[in-house]
Amino acid sequence: MTDYLSTGSLPEEYRQLALTVRDFAQQVVAPVSAKHDADHSFPYEVVAGMADMGLFGLPFPEEFGGMGGDYFALCLALEELGKVDQSVAITLEAGVSLGAMPIYRFGNDDQRAEWLPQLTSGQALAGFGLTEPDAGSDAGGTRTTAVEDGDSWVINGSKQFITNSGTDITRLVTVTAVTGNNGGKKEISTILVPTSTPGFVAEPAYNKVGWNASDTHPLSFTDVRVPRENLLGERGRGYANFLRILDEGRIAIAALAVGAAQGCVDESVRYAGERQAFGQAIGRNQAIAFKIARMEARAHTARTAYYDAAALMLAGKPFKKQASIAKMVASEAAMDNARDATQIFGGNGFMNEYVVSRHYRDSKILEIGEGTTEVQLMLIARELGL
Repeated sequence: MTDYLSTGSLPEEYRQLALTVRDFAQQVVAPVSAKHDADHSFPYEVVAGMADMGLFGLPFPEEFGGMGGDYFALCLALEELGKVDQSVAITLEAGVSLGAMPIYRFGNDDQRAEWLPQLTSGQALAGFGLTEPDAGSDAGGTRTTAVEDGDSWVINGSKQFITNSGTDITRLVTVTAVTGNNGGKKEISTILVPTSTPGFVAEPAYNKVGWNASDTHPLSFTDVRVPRENLLGERGRGYANFLRILDEGRIAIAALAVGAAQGCVDESVRYAGERQAFGQAIGRNQAIAFKIARMEARAHTARTAYYDAAALMLAGKPFKKQASIAKMVASEAAMDNARDATQIFGGNGFMNEYVVSRHYRDSKILEIGEGTTEVQLMLIARELGL
């Protein structure tokens, strides 16, 4: 993958992966995207297709049912999916980086053996329950509690905005909870909660502005009792461990956002070549051509940023700042390109049947989820020593 940064061309195995996912996105995902968006329905048939391709196992070793690839391979897949359907792309991204990756990074041998084969195969999904009404970026506001009772944890509380948490194939949610108090500071740990556990409820799905085919629910926990061995990682390290997961996830979200940005470019180029006004294709007008040129520049810049962050991560070097830069630049590129593409499409851009209209609604959350733009600026500034 690092070859790209010096030569401008992807190594063959990455190129072939991207092309394969591109074909799948165009032939399988795109034809049903508008219907699932309109119906607010989860695309089970598309997820099954991604599972058959091994996409949910891309960055995991074969011993856990994975494909033996790496995180950059996942990013390439997300970029291609993001071009045509952000809901499908976020389903894969969350399934891997928020569902399976915490167990792979921090789980013990038994936890990995039990859960990873299900998750890497795509036959099951998992969510990560972090956000609460008073606890998103501010983990100190966490109110969900997990109290030891004999050989069990008893969990009470609620979570909100949790992706992949209420589908028919969701089997697990990893939950952050207060497990004690250390010198006046909340001790936050992560605990694995199978969705079949009594007291666990995925409340009715949200009615969202975008990502309508992505599964998102508030969750409630009422005396949810799970074994003590369901503690994931070291007690009291739950939030700290999740920050590492978020750093990686920001690169993946950046890749998804680049896909959205590029998808808007591709659709605009096509439309500008076909749409006639005043006796010529609208793309012959400098105002339109220059707008699309700026869109392409945004997508290219954002892609370079996430490639750079991914290269550092795979090389085992610090990448927190670069991940935040990539996430911020790419999400802004997606939002800006969606706005410009909608303008180029004119009245058609306001119709939900067109993919640019879905990008316009979908892209805003890219500037909010997995760390707002303001959080990214804060992290970048900290890395600069400010």
